[in-house]
Amino acid sequence: MKVFRKLPLSAALALALAVPAQAQSLVELFESARAYDASYQAAKAQYEANKSKADQALALLLPTSNLVLSVNRAGLDYSTSTPGTPVTNVNYTRWYTTQTAALTASQPLYRPANLAAYNQSKKQLSQALATLVSAEQELVVRISQAYFDVLASQDSLDFVKAQKTAVSEQLASAKRNFEVGTATITDTREAQARYDLVIAQEIAAENDLRVKRLALDQWVGLKNATPKPLAKSLELKPVQPADPEQWVSASETIHPGILNAQLAQDIAKLEIERARAGHRPTVDLQAGYAGTRNIDGTATSGATPFSSHVISPSMSVVMTVPIFAGFATENRYKETVSLEEKAKNDLEAARRNVAQATRAAYFGVVSGIGQVKALEAAEASSQVALDANKLGYTVGVRINIDVLNSQSQLFQTKRDLAKARYDVLVGGLKLRQANGTLKIEDLESVNALLAK
Repeated sequence: MKVFRKLPLSAALALALAVPAQAQSLVELFESARAYDASYQAAKAQYEANKSKADQALALLLPTSNLVLSVNRAGLDYSTSTPGTPVTNVNYTRWYTTQTAALTASQPLYRPANLAAYNQSKKQLSQALATLVSAEQELVVRISQAYFDVLASQDSLDFVKAQKTAVSEQLASAKRNFEVGTATITDTREAQARYDLVIAQEIAAENDLRVKRLALDQWVGLKNATPKPLAKSLELKPVQPADPEQWVSASETIHPGILNAQLAQDIAKLEIERARAGHRPTVDLQAGYAGTRNIDGTATSGATPFSSHVISPSMSVVMTVPIFAGFATENRYKETVSLEEKAKNDLEAARRNVAQATRAAYFGVVSGIGQVKALEAAEASSQVALDANKLGYTVGVRINIDVLNSQSQLFQTKRDLAKARYDVLVGGLKLRQANGTLKIEDLESVNALLAK
């Protein structure tokens, strides 16, 4: 009589999927990564730098003033002689002091190049903000991918261990049946070969999990980060809106890459204005208030010194008209026109690339949801097939290899199903990244699907 023990699959999986006490959620690990990730911090620092740069450009339109103070001490050598007498020279040195204070101020009245530079700085600040948003979206996807890669590797290892337990039971059953003469040595050897294969798969799965954990630790700046698994009852919702063109349309006004390219074109147009300003005059209002105090005379006050105090206020409007700059202005203008044309084509390329990436991401999620449904059906069918082969092996109409193959198919299906679910969740985030609408709220929605 053939003996078969019921596989402890449910118990093995329950133990494997138990939530560790110190497990972290997806949002927790993302917050840790946002404070640690060098790429995100670099984009944040660049944004802060551009804020200061915009303030510098504003200074070109505001008045400037300077206060200059000076004290000068000088001496004059005098030599005198009395006429009609033997040579009688009187030599002496007279020292005098000059104190000067001057306050000057200047206000640009017409400087089109400065105005264009200020408008450019505002566009560059918006570019830095778009880059920061893009860096945050990239970080969301990167951390989510690493998070679910760890869960997928952990599931793979758990399923391999459960399969090892099942194959071990089947091997023991084959040996007992061979000993009592109800099975051939072939059953034992087939079960042993499958067991050895599972051992090799377990070693590979353990190494893969180790590598995935190291990658997650590197991204979040923690040691031994432990992601929470998904809740057992998980229902994947269809993609909304269900039209890929609506996702593409949303990207036109919000995608950081498109915004960046649009701003680059605007900056290029303003650069043309700056180049044109090379032909235009500039007008400044200048004012000054200077005071000079001469103590003990001056260099021209002669032998009889006297102190003086001079006040000289002034105000003027200064116009500077460029006449010829060696054709530098003309060639600079031609250069900026060509660069604006380049920026225009870069914008069109960005729109096309975003549209293509959005459509591909959309169909990837739709395909993934379909794959999950198919694998759920395959899992149920594989379980039924395994149960049938177990019964057939017990009554003698099935051989050992049939049960082993059914076991292998069931566990492979479970692994594929778990990974497909993770891929759909990450794919949803990638879809929103592709059309530029990804926000922290989307990450929180995925986080809500994790075990409590």
